[in-house]
Amino acid sequence: MKTKKNTAMTLSEFKRKHYGERGTPKRDELEIGYDNFKIGVMVQEARLEKGLTQAELAEKVGTTKSYISKIENNVKEVRISTLQKIVELGLGGQLRVIIDLR
Repeated sequence: MKTKKNTAMTLSEFKRKHYGERGTPKRDELEIGYDNFKIGVMVQEARLEKGLTQAELAEKVGTTKSYISKIENNVKEVRISTLQKIVELGLGGQLRVIIDLR
């Protein structure tokens, strides 16, 4: 009986193999896209936790439901100043930004 060879790899190994090392254009594009996706998910989760609709959040912030939807669905990148309004005015939270120079 033949045994299957284990070809599993970590996420870091997968990214290195298919997108190159950090600092290469293809890898940087992947990382930026993932960060934008994470921001949208975090906004959506926080909004739902507060029991708000997209329209209610948009009204609190002074924007449109469509714009909130685009952020949550990774269709549009959000400016830091707008994200700060969403978090502070709309969700009653605090935005923290970290610069990591690995």
